Amino acid sequence: MEPNRKPKSTPVRKPKPAPAAKKVSPSTDSVTAAGERIQKLLARAGLGSRREIERWIGEGKLLVNGNPVQLGYHLKPGDHLQINGRIVKWEKYAEQPTRVLVYHKPVGELVTRRDPEGRPVIFTQLPRLQVGRWIAVGRLDINTSGLILVTNNGELANRLMHPSREVEREYAVRILGEVDDAMLERLKQGVELDDGPAHFEDVSFYAGEGANKWFYATVKQGRNRLVRRLWESQGVKVSRLIRVRYGDITLPERVRAHSFYELEPKELQGLMEFVGL
Repeated sequence: MEPNRKPKSTPVRKPKPAPAAKKVSPSTDSVTAAGERIQKLLARAGLGSRREIERWIGEGKLLVNGNPVQLGYHLKPGDHLQINGRIVKWEKYAEQPTRVLVYHKPVGELVTRRDPEGRPVIFTQLPRLQVGRWIAVGRLDINTSGLILVTNNGELANRLMHPSREVEREYAVRILGEVDDAMLERLKQGVELDDGPAHFEDVSFYAGEGANKWFYATVKQGRNRLVRRLWESQGVKVSRLIRVRYGDITLPERVRAHSFYELEPKELQGLMEFVGL
């Protein structure tokens, strides 16, 4: 029996009213008449995380008009930007709108741009961008299917993945082996794995009889193969694993494997507010 949880009417919950905006001085606002802060613009373009870009600036790898740039510099029309000696046409990134796709990854596809063994990758299934590139929010291993968020906004991707955000990931899991209440309680309380303690935020029985049963399990960490390893620590086997939710975004039933759904403006606004953008 396959899990068939009906998604909400929209993949993103209705956002709470935003708090009143704080007044900021022109020197601290991210966008002013002088332009946009360099680390914010380049992170949004997916050229690197803010932390990476700030490190490049500290290492003198970014030049503006032939001179090393300072942290917080505001790019403005006519500025000539180089990263590691490569000319970057940054103006095109400043104008691109944020897009987010909900992609249904099948088993057998890799979340990478290219594979030396020639195996299929998710990025060949996505629409071509005229500017920038698609960035996957986290990964799923080759044997895991389900929801992958993909965006052209690097800052958004970074916030969704950052451990401090503790964004929930929910999975439908088919288990081969006996599972009792005591095991579920241990998995919620926490077990010791090779890379430290871990636990499910929630885990519950869904359906099934006999040796194979379906459960829903939720974690807040993106550690490698975490869901599989938690179950395997209890002596049972994961025979199928499907990610059905990331944060407030669920995988719509209508989105079949190899296909995607693009968030509409209101849904995108809710997602941006969710991560504080």
